[in-house]
Amino acid sequence: MDTSHIAAAALTHLDRLIGFDTTSRDSNLALIGYVENFLWEHGVASHRVANDDGRKANLYATIGPAVEGGVVLSGHTDVVPVDGQDWASDPFTLTRRGDRLYGRGTCDMKGFIALALAIVPEVARGSVARPLHLALSYDEEVGCLGAPSMIRALVRDLPPPLAVIVGEPTNMEVVSGHKGIASWIVTVRGHEAHSSLTHLGLSANMVAVKLMHALGEIAADLERAADPHSPYHPPHATLTIGMINGGTAVNILARECVFMFDLRTPAGHDPKAIIVPFEALCAAEDVAMRARFPDAGVVVTRRSLTPSFALQPDSPAEALARRLAGDNGAPRAVSYAAEAGQFQEAGFSTIICGPGSIEQAHQPDEYLEVAQFERGVAFMARLDEALR
Repeated sequence: MDTSHIAAAALTHLDRLIGFDTTSRDSNLALIGYVENFLWEHGVASHRVANDDGRKANLYATIGPAVEGGVVLSGHTDVVPVDGQDWASDPFTLTRRGDRLYGRGTCDMKGFIALALAIVPEVARGSVARPLHLALSYDEEVGCLGAPSMIRALVRDLPPPLAVIVGEPTNMEVVSGHKGIASWIVTVRGHEAHSSLTHLGLSANMVAVKLMHALGEIAADLERAADPHSPYHPPHATLTIGMINGGTAVNILARECVFMFDLRTPAGHDPKAIIVPFEALCAAEDVAMRARFPDAGVVVTRRSLTPSFALQPDSPAEALARRLAGDNGAPRAVSYAAEAGQFQEAGFSTIICGPGSIEQAHQPDEYLEVAQFERGVAFMARLDEALR
């Protein structure tokens, strides 16, 4: 089968998609509008699922008959920031150097979205027996926040599909499981005073250090409890403190300290249960602080809760994706989180498979190898045939 026209179309789409700065802090509506117009040109209606303020939107669409047994191609439209990164070329201009395609989102994961769009005309003008569904989300990079509202719409509106393929970068190898991720924001409010007069105030930073030490102990316990047969690397649940911001001057007892941490758990681990002892400590500190200064205290806010993606090696999605990718390897699991767990939790048979390497994701000079793009083209061509 000659797939050169699919490859050319995918490259054109990738060029356009990279040109949209869809950093998670910003709107993705320009990209969504581009996809809507493209689908409309091919007679395909699409549906938006907007966020609360209307600045961002998910989008889903069906190409082909409204029957059961279709395939969902899912990708997130947002990308991570380029702030402070040293790029050799404009991150929002697709640039080819040698056998690599450079640009923010090339592998994570606009390359997959470009491939999915390139196959739309093939499916739209063909006589397919089962439909192709597209599902594009927002805010995956900041906690998989956008997909749940879209997934609810898919459950409500779509005939049950055979499989969901989430196109995160896997080197076009099938990935059957991922860890879940939950994140929390801890806000410690102290009482300002001169640092020489500690009896007249309460340092939010000093309390925060105590709380962060407790998280470090939990992280160490999780590492000691690692399952030696776990498919993940590292094999255990991991807890890390990613951001800390506290205090105004070295000689002032800190008025406020805010820190954020995330907990990544293999399937079968309840992140909320793991954090119970920490929440109890925070509650005790809150009571003690308020007893001294009513304006002081500790507030713990859960920011995100993305479920793990459990291995189901005999699932319809796994069988289909392995056939399309030509993959006969052992079941694989990854330590990063993705939207696959959310689809699986909603009852969809799900798999992860997409072009590019996660090692290039989020890096300066992010790139997608041309060979990976070509493997993605072949994957999509086989999918078109499978739907007939």
